[in-house]
Amino acid sequence: MAASTPLGQSAGYGVVLGLGFLFALGMILTTWILKRYKNEVQTSEMFSTAGRSVKSGLVASAVVSSWTWAATLLQSSGVAYRYGVSGPFWYASGATVQILLFATLAIELKRKAPNAHTFLEVIRARYGVYAHLVFITFGLMTNILVTAMLLTGGAAVVTSLTGMPTAAACFLLPVGVVAYTLFGGIKATFLTDYVHTVIILVIIFIFAFTTYATSPILGSPSKVYDLLVEAAARHPVEGNAGGSYLTMRSKEGVIFFVINIVGNFPTVFCDNGYWNKAISANPVSALPGYVIGGLSWFAIPWLCATTMGLAAIAAESNPAFPSYPERMPNADVTAGLVLPNAAVALLGKGGAACTLLLIFMAVTSASSAELIAVSSIFTYDIYQTYFKPDASGKRLVYMAHCCVVGFGIVMAAFSTALYYIGISMGYLYLLMGVIVSSAVLPASLTLFWKRQNLIAAAVSPVLGLATGLIAWLITAKKEYGALTVDSTGGNYPMLAGNVASLLSPFIYVPILTFAFGADNYDYKSMLLIRLTDDTDVAAAAHVDPELIATIGNTVERDPVEFEKEQKMLNRAAKIARSMTVTMTLILLILWPMPLYGSSYIFSKSFFTGWGKESMARTFSGIYRDLTGKKAGVIRGREGSGSDGDGTPVEIGEKVVPKT
Repeated sequence: MAASTPLGQSAGYGVVLGLGFLFALGMILTTWILKRYKNEVQTSEMFSTAGRSVKSGLVASAVVSSWTWAATLLQSSGVAYRYGVSGPFWYASGATVQILLFATLAIELKRKAPNAHTFLEVIRARYGVYAHLVFITFGLMTNILVTAMLLTGGAAVVTSLTGMPTAAACFLLPVGVVAYTLFGGIKATFLTDYVHTVIILVIIFIFAFTTYATSPILGSPSKVYDLLVEAAARHPVEGNAGGSYLTMRSKEGVIFFVINIVGNFPTVFCDNGYWNKAISANPVSALPGYVIGGLSWFAIPWLCATTMGLAAIAAESNPAFPSYPERMPNADVTAGLVLPNAAVALLGKGGAACTLLLIFMAVTSASSAELIAVSSIFTYDIYQTYFKPDASGKRLVYMAHCCVVGFGIVMAAFSTALYYIGISMGYLYLLMGVIVSSAVLPASLTLFWKRQNLIAAAVSPVLGLATGLIAWLITAKKEYGALTVDSTGGNYPMLAGNVASLLSPFIYVPILTFAFGADNYDYKSMLLIRLTDDTDVAAAAHVDPELIATIGNTVERDPVEFEKEQKMLNRAAKIARSMTVTMTLILLILWPMPLYGSSYIFSKSFFTGWGKESMARTFSGIYRDLTGKKAGVIRGREGSGSDGDGTPVEIGEKVVPKT
């Protein structure tokens, strides 16, 4: 890290606090306008589900923004710095497939539990209390690890750029997020995510055009290529074909690829924030929202890391680079400082300011989703379920607000503690899969396999966690001879722990299912989940309850209409399965593996085309993300038309058909 910082502490405090409160004021104004002109009251249903009517464009931008963690930008640039051109692709493809595959789960949730507020309610509806408590634990562990990673990574960058004390950054980064989430609920995350995504994309393009077009240090793909060749001659990459930074054949890169795939499954499938977005989406918007969001997100780490990670390698021999004449210390790479160092080298203080704004947007947008996820769990799965089943809507809103504030404070303190004991963002990123991957399979089978029984659902995650921890620690001890932060954070121990945790339930689930008697579940109990009665909130706000779409526990509905919607969702489910499997095969096998197997070292023209492709895909992602455009949309409401164009009508409450 440089002895002096490119920006002063005042810049750090100004961005962290000033922008946070600016977003909070924006949400206060938005909330007032919606109440004044749209009769939209912040009921418990609206706070947690946004009326279940969010369209595909906002869903896509929310997925992109929520999945654009600090690690998306910082960790991806770090793996590019370590492994070369393969790193950005391994990161992007290894973390895109989970979003695409989750689209299938989102549709299944809409089909089988249309009134759910959290996925954990679905677990309880099927298995009862014990499995519910197990999955609450895994869900909260996921949210804690993700939020800790966001804050530790963001705080490290703020400190390196401005000199703000890391502890202060850990405590102040959540302040503005907590404020605007309190006023806007999950709708705040959708609206601010849209703004955050636009700003993040603009800054990434500033970096890309500077690196490959205008920078006096680099300025063209040809110059970057030549400097990467020189860098490989000075310090060849162990395990890469020819020691080159310009090849997809990277031994350590592929190990990271596997860790990345495994570790990111639980951060999507076990994170209630992604289930919240699926629940909040209009039924016809869940599939296109997640598919558009996933494909759009792929381009962000690919372009960002192909630009900034490679720029750091190319520019570190220049006196403008902060660590010159030395290479960056491994601790700084792990902490996520590759991107800010490259930005400072290329753009000076302007690069530092862009990076500060970029990381603030990435941290706060994802943090807002985590706050809503945790507040939903505490409000519906803990407080209402086990403490006050008859809680009024007003009381649930109050508890949700308390949980948002409480979780923000707890995570600020926890992240500060991690900083002082030497646990960085990179370590947490690799560790997540070891801790929570074992819940992925039983959670997914809850919606897909009627034979899975209570014992398998409740016990296999715990056994998988134990298996993952044992594999992780034994491998670290065997490889390095001692258990330390450095040894346990190595690629091989993390690989062993992640793979064991994710795959061991494939053994435990069928054994426990058939040993204790397979179930024959009919999914009917999931349909019995009801909306919250928020009439007291409407009365307190002096708004006619009939004008609020989320009021009421059930609304009887014509069986013909219900059946029509189910047919629409069934069709969407088939499309989701075929589409997501195809895209997964392309991203994981058909695209990268021929390049890996051939040990091809990029030529200058191929490298230039590779960079142009990453920029073209990002431009395409911007269009999809900002417009929500896609091929034909499946329509669900009678009378809403069936031509597949435009935005589907809103569907408020979801109900069981009349019998």
